[in-house]
Amino acid sequence: MIVGIDLGTTNSAIARWGDGGPELIPNSLGEFLTPSAVSLTDDGEVLVGRAARDRQPVYPERTATAFKRLIGTQKPIQLGGTSFTAEEVSALVLKSLKADAERHCGEEVTSAVITVPAYFSDRQRKATRRAGELAGLKVERLVNEPTAAALAYGIADREDRDPFLVFDLGGGTFDVSIVEIFDGVIEVRASAGDNRLGGEDFNEVIVGIARERLRLPLGPGQPKLREQARAAAERTRRALSEAEAATFEVVWKDELLSTTITAEQFEAAAAPLLDRLREPVLRAMRDSKLHADAMSEIVLVGGATRMPIVRKAVTRMFARFPNANVHPDHAIALGAGVQAGLRARKADLDEIRLTDVCPFSLGVETMARDANGGLHGGRFAPILERNTVLPASRVHRFQTVHAQQCFVKFCIYQGEARMVAGNIKLGDVEIPVPPRGAGEVEVDCRFTYDVSGLLEVDVVVPETGETRQIVIADEGMDAGEAEARRSALAALKIHPRDQAVNQALIARAERCYEAFLGDQRAAIGQLLAHFEGVLATQDPRAIAEATAMITARLDALEGERYL
Repeated sequence: MIVGIDLGTTNSAIARWGDGGPELIPNSLGEFLTPSAVSLTDDGEVLVGRAARDRQPVYPERTATAFKRLIGTQKPIQLGGTSFTAEEVSALVLKSLKADAERHCGEEVTSAVITVPAYFSDRQRKATRRAGELAGLKVERLVNEPTAAALAYGIADREDRDPFLVFDLGGGTFDVSIVEIFDGVIEVRASAGDNRLGGEDFNEVIVGIARERLRLPLGPGQPKLREQARAAAERTRRALSEAEAATFEVVWKDELLSTTITAEQFEAAAAPLLDRLREPVLRAMRDSKLHADAMSEIVLVGGATRMPIVRKAVTRMFARFPNANVHPDHAIALGAGVQAGLRARKADLDEIRLTDVCPFSLGVETMARDANGGLHGGRFAPILERNTVLPASRVHRFQTVHAQQCFVKFCIYQGEARMVAGNIKLGDVEIPVPPRGAGEVEVDCRFTYDVSGLLEVDVVVPETGETRQIVIADEGMDAGEAEARRSALAALKIHPRDQAVNQALIARAERCYEAFLGDQRAAIGQLLAHFEGVLATQDPRAIAEATAMITARLDALEGERYL
């Protein structure tokens, strides 16, 4: 059986595709949400879920939560005297969910679709995949969390929808995706996010208020008080979602310490966090080239969107009320269940297709000359820019920079920083070139990437025909799947200007140029120049729009009656 798993910062959930729709699977306590918490008892027993979370205020040194924020790093997590990585602790949560599903469904769970924040890097995604494998799961696919939420939202009635924005604020991460649904295709237009912004940060705001008022000694030497304060802040934040004021209470040295926090005070203290919600929204809209008034709806997802201060911020941002009809805690798991059904090729999902985007730009390190002719390395040259619809293939041409240069080395990076030092290195590939003067030898570098995380980098020296290739894939992808993916990507490795349909349109426009005179001929020349420029961008959406526009113009010209 294949399942869909929402591996969350605060809570996790598991779902499958049932009779005509996704179904959440309860855990051993009959609950759909399992706290993402792991605790180690004195005798070495591992506790996962509610039992572990309930132990945290009393045994903070033996309990871990919010470890999703550390996945992909080497920062150790100490449980008693034992050190774990974030992916190892995450694997324990996944293993518990797997066991719950097998107990409830009476079937062995062999594979899973696991959701990740849209803005997870390649390193974080690979660590999540390894966590699944450590839990005994074949990870079929990693799905971006807002994409999963859009799947759950869009599968309900399967109707076409104009672009809508998924606003996903969970316990530890914030994601935004702009999605469109047409003809059974759920297309992600753009994603953005902040991996260090979520409900846990709003809890810290409440802890900060209480610490100042009650003079709580929350230094590193007081882990129990620290965890009590965190748990009290969580309770206070949830209470403020229902009332205008709530009481923060902790017991310290047999004394009850309490203070009342109003919604207004909370909102004022949380203003910097609320301001941070704006930039990912703006980035997603800029990348999709869509304005706020083009959004048919603003769909709220994630438990932290229950906070009135967040809903007010979203309402102010878009000058309208958001859609809060989707269950904020269940939507991502349900969407993962839909994706599990797609992977299992369920008959009732045959007409549904999902596209996603590249979350970060992918490119190479280059050198640039300053005004005095000096060479400076470490520059990042994007080849596949973020929010490119996948699968995709793009090629850029580079030149040698030194006289008598014998080889060119392409170092491959993921990120948005201008300097590669601020990005993540994925690999490198080297190719020999004939020794010539600086800039006299050209090298083509093509990136081909798909939703499974498989990146092919092809380097070609046109003068010699020399080629090199490096394949960067998720570590859990087996050889058969990788080969199938590579075969599918091979069809993309044709520059748009060489594709038959585009050559046919250029040929038609050139024929019209010869057939007409004056202003009409000049207009056709401008159309050709525009189309050649669009083809150079290698952007399928822009090319499709230009093709439709030019075809309509030529139809109008050639349809003019003279007889």
